[in-house]
Formats: sequence, C-alpha cells, structure tokens
Amino acid sequence: MVEVFNALVRSLNNLQQRGIWLRLAGPAAVALLVWLLLAFFALEWFVAELLQFPPLTWITAWGAFWLAKILAWLGGWLAVFALAYLTAMLLAAIFVVPLLVKEIGAREYPDVARMGDDSFVASTANSLLAALGFLVGWIGTLPLWLIPGMGLVLPIYWLAWLNRRTFAYDALAAHATKHEWKALFEKHRGKMLLLGILLGVFAHVPFVGLLAPAFAALAYVHYGLEALRRERDGAVVIIEGEVL
Repeated sequence: MVEVFNALVRSLNNLQQRGIWLRLAGPAAVALLVWLLLAFFALEWFVAELLQFPPLTWITAWGAFWLAKILAWLGGWLAVFALAYLTAMLLAAIFVVPLLVKEIGAREYPDVARMGDDSFVASTANSLLAALGFLVGWIGTLPLWLIPGMGLVLPIYWLAWLNRRTFAYDALAAHATKHEWKALFEKHRGKMLLLGILLGVFAHVPFVGLLAPAFAALAYVHYGLEALRRERDGAVVIIEGEVL
C-alpha cells in the first residue's frame, strides 16, 4: 500500500510541470473527439442492435420496453466512454510512456540503469493484446451488469486489469531485464492491481476520466522504477509527503 501511495504522490508532484499536462491531455483529446464523432453517427444504430439481444429482449417480453430502452442507451454510452478510454490508453501506452520513461527516469531515477530491451514492437504488441483482453472481458461480462452492484464493480475491475496489463510492462520495458520483470510482477502484482483500481475509479469521472490513462502511465512509471530501484538495492529517495 505504501508503494502505491508513494507512486501517486510522485505523480501528483509531477503535475506542477507544464509539459506533463501536454502528455495527459493529448491522448484524451484525440480519443474523445474520435468517439464522440462515431457516437453521433452510430450510437442510435448500436442501441437498436442492443435491444435485439438478451437480456434486453427478455425485459421487452415482460412488457417493460421503456426499461430496456433506458438500459440500451446507458449501455451504448458506457461503450462509447469505454472505447474512448481504451483508445486513450493505447495512445498513452504507445506514444506517452516512452517519453515519460525517458524524462522521469533520467530526472528522478538516474541510478536505475537501463538494462531492458526497450522494444517498440514488444510494447505495442503488449498494449494491443491488453486491449483485446479488455474488450473480450468487458463484453463477455455485460450480462452480469444487471446484477445489483456488479455494474459498479466490473467496469472498475476491467479498467484496473487493463491498467496493470498495459502500463506495468511498458513502464519497465527499457530498464528491467526479463528476469527482473517477471520477479517484480510476481512480487507486486497485487499492489499493481490496487493502483489500477484507484486509477479506474478516477477514470469513471465523466470526461475528466479520459486523462486517467496518461496519468496511469505516469503512476506506473514511478511505481515500476522505484520497485526496480529497491530490488536492485539502490538508494531510496523520499519526497516530501511520502511515507516509508
């Protein structure tokens, strides 16, 4: 829990730097523009399609067409924002993470040597596989959203899974060897998921949440590099507001 808190503190401290905001806003602006345009032209069609599938057909058969239509529109808009988040995440993973690793690593973790492969192809493939897994899991569990409470739990879980699956690897690709990465992931997978959960909650704030992917990238860079520094028994730097 301490490592998660410290990663978030360091990320918030970085928000005082003007250049960081360009990293945060870029993926969000592009993703929002693209998916709002698609929603304008295709959302009504998508809602009509949703009404043709269970469990909405069951609700319609019970005579509650109004409820089915409300749920279909809600599902449609949730899909738009989920896809916008996914797009912002891919843009952040492919274009923003390498910049953050280079800048943050050199400035705040100069003692952590770059010993990884730093493969653009491997990082891109990892991000695309994570996106595919997210889509399959998100769509596959849609019927469960009708269970009371699951409509809150499942979206946050899948975003947390996506954050960890994508950024935990990308943040360390340039610095950690394959052996170090596997060891760190096994040791920190629970805390990395917790970090993803906290960022997943932030992602559900309308519109502002689209900044979450790039901020998640920043937080995982801090978490990963500090974890690698400790693993290598490097110097531990404490920033004001952090805890030991």
